[in-house]
Amino acid sequence: MVVACITIALKTLAWWLTDSVGLLSDAMESVVNLASAIFGLMMVTVAAMPADEEHPFGHHKAEYFSSGFEGILIVIAALGIVWAAAHRLFDPQPIEQIGLGLVLSVVSSALNGLLAWVMFSAARVHRSAALDADARHLVTDVWTSAGVVIGIGLVSITGWLWLDAVVAIGVALNILREGWRLIWSASQGLMDEAVEPEVLAQIQEVLHDFSHSREAPDPSVHIVRFDHVATRKAGQRRFVDLHMHMPAEWSLGRAAALRTNVEQALMAAVPGLRASIQLLPGDVEAHFDDPVRR
Repeated sequence: MVVACITIALKTLAWWLTDSVGLLSDAMESVVNLASAIFGLMMVTVAAMPADEEHPFGHHKAEYFSSGFEGILIVIAALGIVWAAAHRLFDPQPIEQIGLGLVLSVVSSALNGLLAWVMFSAARVHRSAALDADARHLVTDVWTSAGVVIGIGLVSITGWLWLDAVVAIGVALNILREGWRLIWSASQGLMDEAVEPEVLAQIQEVLHDFSHSREAPDPSVHIVRFDHVATRKAGQRRFVDLHMHMPAEWSLGRAAALRTNVEQALMAAVPGLRASIQLLPGDVEAHFDDPVRR
């Protein structure tokens, strides 16, 4: 939020000095950055709250609201930029004090680039959808600023004032694409999207190790097997539900002990994972899709 306030001040000053609609579009996106950071802080705080009676699985999905809200703000900002640039396209205005304006834009972009790098690192450590969305938006902001700087530089060299408006519209289309991507990503998270392929591969590797019996005379014999593996993710949490089949003659205590070992191995392999395993005899199958017999 502090960096967003600084970049808003720098880019607004750059726009005021130059009267460039391209720099105005850049400043408007920084306002979106600030609003997104405030709402993101609120949602990350909610997501960190422990589970309660009304939310027994926790509040982790709150982060997706942050990502979706940020995407909506980006779309609104993009439409506002197009509206402002369209008028300037048909009524080009000279750009003043180009050198100082570009310096201010470059400094603000450097701050955003550094912040994005820090936030990407934090997002990986905490597996945070909100931080990752904010970091990706900041990267888009950096590329936007680079495009604006190049566009204004071309205006200065060629004298084609209409390039300023064209650059602003290009900026709007670029951030519009990023806004839609964030909205889509948030919607998929709210609909219980499956875990990432690399996470699923880690889960399958752990199950493969346990499915090879250490007790049977022939190591190739599988006296324990797993099926109906279903995964989902909610913010920084990952969930897996599955069935574990074992010999029917095993005692419940023996089966439960093995289940505990499997759950602990899964959660050790995938940080933040919650595993739920249903015990079934080896000759019993679950038929979820079979029609109900009356």
